[in-house]
Amino acid sequence: MRVKAIIFDIGQTLVEYPVPLNWSALYRPAFKSIEKNYGLHISEGEYMHIGEVLAKYNTRINPREKEVSSDIIFSEIISGTEIPQELTDAIKEDFYGYFRSDVRIYPEAEDVLAKIKSEKIITGTLSDVAYGMDNEFALSDIKPLLQYIDFPYTSNDTGYRKPSEKGLEMLADKMNISLLEMVFVGDEKKDMECAKNAGVVAVLINRTDEKREYGQDFEIKNLRELSTIIVAGI
Repeated sequence: MRVKAIIFDIGQTLVEYPVPLNWSALYRPAFKSIEKNYGLHISEGEYMHIGEVLAKYNTRINPREKEVSSDIIFSEIISGTEIPQELTDAIKEDFYGYFRSDVRIYPEAEDVLAKIKSEKIITGTLSDVAYGMDNEFALSDIKPLLQYIDFPYTSNDTGYRKPSEKGLEMLADKMNISLLEMVFVGDEKKDMECAKNAGVVAVLINRTDEKREYGQDFEIKNLRELSTIIVAGI
């Protein structure tokens, strides 16, 4: 099989987010920072409300197949507090920014993507956003890489979260290729399940020494190792 497209997850695949996958313990610190930045007074009852809403949309606790927008989530948060509604967009940006302050692109990512593009292979991303995070924030984390990515998609674009196969099906349709000509690279079990559900070649990137059996077809330690898979033609 000739590889015609490679789709990448974003977090821990193209970029490193040095925060836990489950943000629960950081809800209060994030909103404490917001409270300070905007001179607000958030009561204990309001903090409880904020935590309850965020936990409701925390997919590490409550997995969901369909995506929910940030507008819905933050409207629900603000409506249960005395926070002025006109601050909604600013607070949303501060909240997401709190978790992305130390993000870094993996050092090999740009060279590998440039090489893939030079070989006329279509590139894309398929990443689940946290708490409906808008693409303007999620994709800004890979801004230097976007010149090499033909279809930068997130769950905001597809309306579905992994392991649903619908995102990969949508990308294959947009790319006008067969799913059998596609490779999906990700770091989590749900990434491998998504690939398998769609009938796509599943490549696990495991940057640790931990053994991970997620049903992957191939496993790599870093993005440079993708070249051996491409050359082999799967």
